Amino acid sequence: MNTFNEPRFTDNDAARAYLENLRWPDGPICPHCGTVNHAYAIKPKGTYRCAEAACRGNFTVTMNSPMERSHIALHKWVLAFHLVCSSKKGMSAHQLHRTLGITYRSAWFMEHRIRECMRAGGLAPPIGGTGKTVEADETYFGTIAKEEMMPKKPGRGRRAGIRRSAYRAVVALVERGGSVRSFHVAQADQFTVDAIMRANIARESHIHTDESGLYRLAPWTFASHEAVKHSAKEYVRGDVHTNTIEGYFSIFKRGMKGIYQHCGEKHLHRYLAEFDFRYNTRTKLGFNDGDRAALAVKNADGKRLTYRQPH
Repeated sequence: MNTFNEPRFTDNDAARAYLENLRWPDGPICPHCGTVNHAYAIKPKGTYRCAEAACRGNFTVTMNSPMERSHIALHKWVLAFHLVCSSKKGMSAHQLHRTLGITYRSAWFMEHRIRECMRAGGLAPPIGGTGKTVEADETYFGTIAKEEMMPKKPGRGRRAGIRRSAYRAVVALVERGGSVRSFHVAQADQFTVDAIMRANIARESHIHTDESGLYRLAPWTFASHEAVKHSAKEYVRGDVHTNTIEGYFSIFKRGMKGIYQHCGEKHLHRYLAEFDFRYNTRTKLGFNDGDRAALAVKNADGKRLTYRQPH
């Protein structure tokens, strides 16, 4: 059977049952008092009332999630989760609005809510460890206005004369054969990068980078630090390389330039969370499209996003 003909993608009742099974595997959970499986169904369909005498609150499966109070049909939400999570380089809001038959504004807002569900929350354990290799690198993403450019100097490369701070700096760490973590920083300097590495990488890890001076403090923090010299056209030396992190940046930039095309700086951290999530749940690690979408739905708890203005 075609995946997109499954009942949860076309029928609201089936979609609600799918969401309840993922978010409430042990029975309805009251978002007001936290009581598990002590509620009863009331009208309208899909509504529950907490049976605790001190609570008696009404709730649905979408409460306390980005889907709360949404007027978009539940089966369209379920389909949107699947489409966004299964598209390797992302799905534009224009494509989503055409596919689901909703307005572009609703599709744009829906995608940002789904990205919020993809964002890793809480205190995650450090990546790497004894005998493991972590690659670190930085990249610069975005466009630069002509008025921000200074006269080019001959023989200094294509970016000569451009203030690098006008680009948006992204620092990423990837464990070979494992997960990636990327960060949008105001400025990629030695102390910012070192703080990120200390907070996210196990001290027993072996660090591989390029020859950038941003990683000069790594030898005093981790088990070892090896660097390849890209300026001398050295890209691999034995098992020392940064090809893994370069591959991640390739997927990120192709998606941002080819699919999304424009991204406001205040939203960049959510796009990074989206690409991190899909990389960390890739097929090689045992996930399929359905698993990826289900995990995003499970992560929806407490991640309501409203974008309300200060007034």
